[in-house]
Amino acid sequence: MGVGPPDAVWVGIDVGTQGVRALAVTAAGRVAGRGAAPLTGRREGARHEQSPAGWWTAVAAAARAALAEVPPPAAVRGVAVCSTSGTVLLTGPDGEPLTEGLMYDDGRAPAQARAAQEAGEALWDRLGLRIQPSWALAKVLWLAREHPALLSRARIAHQADLVVARLTGGPAATDSSHALKTGYDLQAEAWPREVHERLGLPASLFPEVVRPGTVVGEVSAAAAAETGLPAGTPVVAGMTDGCASQLGSGALRVGRWNSVLGTTLVLKGVTAEPIRDPAGVMYSHRAPDGAWLPGGASSVGAGVLTADPADLPRLDELAARHEPSGALAYPLVSRGERFPFLAPEAEGFLLGTPSGEGDRHAALLQGVAYVERLALAYVRRLGATVEGPITFTGGAARSAYWCRLRADVLGREVRVPEHADAALGMAVLAAYGTRGDAAPADVAESMVRVRAVVEPNPGRMERFTEPFHRLLDELERRGWLPSEVAAYAREHG
Repeated sequence: MGVGPPDAVWVGIDVGTQGVRALAVTAAGRVAGRGAAPLTGRREGARHEQSPAGWWTAVAAAARAALAEVPPPAAVRGVAVCSTSGTVLLTGPDGEPLTEGLMYDDGRAPAQARAAQEAGEALWDRLGLRIQPSWALAKVLWLAREHPALLSRARIAHQADLVVARLTGGPAATDSSHALKTGYDLQAEAWPREVHERLGLPASLFPEVVRPGTVVGEVSAAAAAETGLPAGTPVVAGMTDGCASQLGSGALRVGRWNSVLGTTLVLKGVTAEPIRDPAGVMYSHRAPDGAWLPGGASSVGAGVLTADPADLPRLDELAARHEPSGALAYPLVSRGERFPFLAPEAEGFLLGTPSGEGDRHAALLQGVAYVERLALAYVRRLGATVEGPITFTGGAARSAYWCRLRADVLGREVRVPEHADAALGMAVLAAYGTRGDAAPADVAESMVRVRAVVEPNPGRMERFTEPFHRLLDELERRGWLPSEVAAYAREHG
């Protein structure tokens, strides 16, 4: 592949909630430079806003810091930006912000979400989507109600779009990943104009949309002076932070899945065709090459571990003596389950009495792994293939014991990348978009280094099958897990 000089780098920028991260990465996956800068916002009840000017200030600082570590001979070959999914604002024709940024979890638009759902019911049903109050389309309707005088001259911008406009010197096309929650039809690859008309939204509000990985402009001289990125550097259309993390995991071939275990559990995979989920607990983004990226987010996860992080290695060692645990946990971080089943009323539980702190810790770790096993069974039930190793990322991947336990519960080989985050995913996407001679999976596999490969212990999966089935029974008994899903998981999980 034409990778250019060995010291060439691609820059990935992740605009998050609490800060911006930037990485400069070589074609071989070496992180040549990194930078970060904080972000602050305004929270009042359901309101959560941030200053778009603050986004750009933090992006410039993070990029400068990352490039300060890069030796002068290195050539920056491209840059891509990801941001939080569903964060949106209105800008003027020149790309300058007209409103504050409504963040991904701003909760002021439930009425607008219902209106958007009703206006496009047939379309959303065909696409397997349901408009939520946190989605950008609901927030756009809220902004339209609050700022009606702006509509004739305004343009929608997602969080990353604002940064791209500052990089290139003016508005550029948005990417289809960020546009998904604004109602973009990923199958037709078009805005649903009829739905917008029913909602009273003018066509002029909606920007041109391109696939992620498309070059949308170049870094301007003004942006170069602020960020340290060389003027003329290609700017590549990005993806949402969740999709960026998937790219950063290296799991981009059809049949591969990335399990992200942090505060909660997120499962993301790759399919050749879109997955239709009648329950609506999974939906798909579009990959840069046209494949599909289905995913779902559970409410179980490491957020239930209340011990001091410094004490976790000791608890892991104790937990290894309890396989399986004498207790059975359904470790919800908060009320309500979202995936692999929908149960807003679900609550976490612990059945049985642990024999001690090690046994209790074991029950929590194993409970998360059982839900992960159920989730993989669920995606197979929907027709998705699950081939090859599972990639583990997220904060929990730092626990060697938990990775081994999860591999045993799943009965699958596991790979743990050396670095796996959204900024790395954007560096991968920038390389794919500017090199033009390789598939996204090839580029990702060349740039994402594997830190560890974990093989399941022979016969260990069967040891955990009985408690796994007991959890299925209990979730079904409480009316949360549909009987047909439980039956499939018992047979194929």
